[in-house]
Amino acid sequence: MFKQDFYNEIIDDFNFSVSKDRESAGILNDLLEGTAEAVHAHLDVLEEKIKDKRVNIFGGGPSLERVEDEHFKKGTNISANGATSFLIGRGVIPDIIVTDLDGKIDDLLKANKMGSIVVLHAHGDNIQAIKRYAAKFNNVIGTTQLPPFGKLHNFGGFTDGDRAVYLAEHFKPEKIVLYGMDLDTDEIGRYSFTKDIKIKRKKLGWARKLIDHLKEVSEVEILNMTEY
Repeated sequence: MFKQDFYNEIIDDFNFSVSKDRESAGILNDLLEGTAEAVHAHLDVLEEKIKDKRVNIFGGGPSLERVEDEHFKKGTNISANGATSFLIGRGVIPDIIVTDLDGKIDDLLKANKMGSIVVLHAHGDNIQAIKRYAAKFNNVIGTTQLPPFGKLHNFGGFTDGDRAVYLAEHFKPEKIVLYGMDLDTDEIGRYSFTKDIKIKRKKLGWARKLIDHLKEVSEVEILNMTEY
């Protein structure tokens, strides 16, 4: 469902380095334990958690802090990076975490230790974080924004939030419900853990574009609660 043209446009828009993306992906691929076949077997676990189920995806936007406890109890919970810290604070361990390791590492590791599957993304700006932390996680599925190879997948998307949406859609849930996905606001949530507000807003623009595209081409209902 993800057009590779999007990646080329994003690379040009942000002046990212394809060679750095390739380097990062290679490092993550080498650090993932087990054979490619064993790592790919983790996909069966993801499918079991997602297929035909309601999937809740939690982003790090300001509306995240208004989510009520009842929403955690319906379906499979996926946290996008920093939102993991919010869920832990509410006593919820996400079923799946989508991250590029710029959230609170201690919280990501804690959730992983308590059963969360980690979908770990490699890109040119997180090479050092991958070298330092990737091997500390268990039950890891690696992703890249390049064509998939070795132990790495590419389900689509760009930011942690929209990559979580593309991941969920890939396994055909009953529906996808988004919380804390404030894509059209200038306010940045405290669980975004961002250091560059200008770049964050630009990334949210791309997240909006990619999620809107998926809504158009997918048969899965995607409902963003921040729009209601």
